[in-house]
Amino acid sequence: MNLKKTFIITTILSLVVIGIWELFWRSQGVYPTLDDNEALWAMQRSRVEEASSNNVLLMGSSRVLFDIQLNEWEAQTGIRPIQLASVGSSPLPIFHDVVTNTNFAGTIVVGVTPGLFFSTTAPNAQPWQWPQSKVDYYKKRTYAQISNHILSLPLQKNLAFLSDDQGIDGIKLEELVGKINIGNRIIDPMPPFHEFGEIAEDRNNVMKQVTVTDTAYANSVIKVWQFFMKGAASGPPPDKASTMTFFLNDLKVFEARGGRVILIRCPSSGSVRLGENMGVPRASFWNDLVKQANVPSYHFEDYNNLKGLICPEESHLSEEDAQYFTTELVKIMKNDSILINLKSTNHAL
Repeated sequence: MNLKKTFIITTILSLVVIGIWELFWRSQGVYPTLDDNEALWAMQRSRVEEASSNNVLLMGSSRVLFDIQLNEWEAQTGIRPIQLASVGSSPLPIFHDVVTNTNFAGTIVVGVTPGLFFSTTAPNAQPWQWPQSKVDYYKKRTYAQISNHILSLPLQKNLAFLSDDQGIDGIKLEELVGKINIGNRIIDPMPPFHEFGEIAEDRNNVMKQVTVTDTAYANSVIKVWQFFMKGAASGPPPDKASTMTFFLNDLKVFEARGGRVILIRCPSSGSVRLGENMGVPRASFWNDLVKQANVPSYHFEDYNNLKGLICPEESHLSEEDAQYFTTELVKIMKNDSILINLKSTNHAL
């Protein structure tokens, strides 16, 4: 058999195997999703380099990612924000990166999830290391990495088996192999974690509808939050002093060059909200931050049309409620003349 025939047969077999594998996962209800990885984040971070003073950056943890919808924000202001929020993360490393490494002097919306914002400034701690790894990736990424990401997008959008859902939903071969129990392998004590978000190329993120309609699915996520809260209760207390100092120092630098910061507290409910009330009470954390920062600040509990929102898994809003929350929050800011003068200058990804 000559080389040409070998190549043809190999190609056909590869396509057949890939097709069977794809059809299998489609039959299991899996569909194509984008990876919210460092490369996707870096593409949005790169936009900051050319952003004008009219632009808006969004920072925070997953609540900002889920609860602030780019379409609704743009519809109200004419500006499509640049989404830089990072799941399970403190916003401080990313805020510090923009303040220190760019000339951006527009508006930065910083989401305050108390347990993460006030958690730590320790470089090796997860809430700090995760966002810092994104910053480091952006600084060091090569042209090859940029090209690989751009070329991967059409595949991610069309092939379900490339889904990068982590934990119980992960279906990449590496993830599937990792789930196999061999010998005395230590099993992660964390409850099984279902992915519950879907992200777009510009990192606009929405909650999966199954989280809203399937109580068991939502409860599986709630159990993970309760696991984390239990761990936080038995671990070191929030490092309010160092996190406040770090943020306020960067805030002074940013404001000195004409930048503006808006603090927001997105909704939480149920046992998560009760845990926050006990571990990071509003009076001691949010109120003190607002007082010392002296910037426009918006807490969902201060508004009758926002405080009744219920999170399906107690920490993030459904797509429908996130659209409502974004629209109403921006209206409140506009009524306060916080966003009234913003004009659209850059809609490109």
